[in-house]
Amino acid sequence: MIIKVTLPTHLRTLAQVTGTVTLDVPEPVTQRAILDALEAAYPMLRGTVRDMSSKERRPFIRFFACGEDLSHQPSDAPVPGEVAAGSEPFRIIGAMAGG
Repeated sequence: MIIKVTLPTHLRTLAQVTGTVTLDVPEPVTQRAILDALEAAYPMLRGTVRDMSSKERRPFIRFFACGEDLSHQPSDAPVPGEVAAGSEPFRIIGAMAGG
């Protein structure tokens, strides 16, 4: 499946890409499968979105798709059908903290 992924500016700069990234992701399309494909295509992103050893999402990174926050869903849960079909992007967002 061809999946569209949007990255925050600092990760696009690190990966040396502009705009949306397209990835070939095997089925079933899950967060883990998308991130595995992203790190395989752009090895310089390893450790930036998720911890290298635990493969857990970094604290200030969030995942969105179809207007939904997917950040706290299990990484092996299927993403929305629109993402799997390539009609909607899987969005990786850098969260901010502070007051």
